[in-house]
Amino acid sequence: MKYVDGFVVAVPADRKEIYRAYAAKAAPLFKEFGATRMVECWGDDVPDGKLTDFRMAVKAKDDEVVVFSWIEYPSKDVRDAAMKKIMSDPRMEAMGDMPFDGKRMIFGGFAPILDV
Repeated sequence: MKYVDGFVVAVPADRKEIYRAYAAKAAPLFKEFGATRMVECWGDDVPDGKLTDFRMAVKAKDDEVVVFSWIEYPSKDVRDAAMKKIMSDPRMEAMGDMPFDGKRMIFGGFAPILDV
């Protein structure tokens, strides 16, 4: 069964192209290690909530945009193996610092229960 890693980050609005280029450079590595799909979505309609919302979740500042992304894998085992390889691959380190504050990123692994 497929497995999905989901991510939400806050990216400075003026770094949109830098973020897109960074993600585009990372995508082949994720695919090399087993990812079947990688999607990056720039916030376009992310409303403020009363109790919680995407912006609060990542402590987005006024000049930041929420980015929602996911990576699909054929299985959790493939994802687990891929993450070990990606985190130790020198090409990832050579890409330099991420174009956002990684401490405010939220992420998790998910087993799909409906895919239509």
